[in-house]
Amino acid sequence: MRVLVVEDESGIRDLLVRGLAEDGHDVVGSGSAEDAMPLSARERFDVYLLDVMLPGMSGNDLCRWLRDQGVKEPVLMLTARSGLTDKIVGLDSGADDYLTKPFEVAEVKARLRALQRKAQGYPRPEMVLADLVVNPNTRSVRRGDDELDLSKKEFALLEYLMRHQGRVVTRPMIAQAVWDSETNLYTNVIDVFVAYLRKKVDGDRVPRLIHTVRGKGFLLSDVEPTKGP
Repeated sequence: MRVLVVEDESGIRDLLVRGLAEDGHDVVGSGSAEDAMPLSARERFDVYLLDVMLPGMSGNDLCRWLRDQGVKEPVLMLTARSGLTDKIVGLDSGADDYLTKPFEVAEVKARLRALQRKAQGYPRPEMVLADLVVNPNTRSVRRGDDELDLSKKEFALLEYLMRHQGRVVTRPMIAQAVWDSETNLYTNVIDVFVAYLRKKVDGDRVPRLIHTVRGKGFLLSDVEPTKGP
């Protein structure tokens, strides 16, 4: 997911950029609405995080400008103002959600996931890799001619891997996305569930799709990852 963070306080901006990048997002930071406007006109983003109190043009004004430009992607407003009137102004400007400072990065991530789910809408397209087919609407999985019986958590893990196929995902990224946790508490649990999933998805089939990348994480791909020296 590509994210544009518009926040004039460099400490908060850097915290958000780093925190979201840790989850595998492509994050661009900007310190003002004036700098963000050409960025948004030139590049496509999946979600926008806008601070309300920016130097020059406000976040509310930037949100209105984005909507006037035809931007339909979700907008999350960030502000130190907690009054009802301020929230109403932000929402009426075209924002989809509103988060009051101070906040935890974990809550920002959760809000973004909720906005992304809402933006994706239904029905969602099937995801395919080789002869593996995952249907997120019916929560069904097929490998070749075989229907695979997955638990709810196994399906969530496979769906996350499918959405990041061809990219290495770390255990913290999986813990955040599938277990909604930023701790290392689920490290061993993740390894166990990956083993369960590998047995059901790969088994004796070729090509093998679920790979462990030593020292990094896991990779869903129909091509064997290259091994380092």
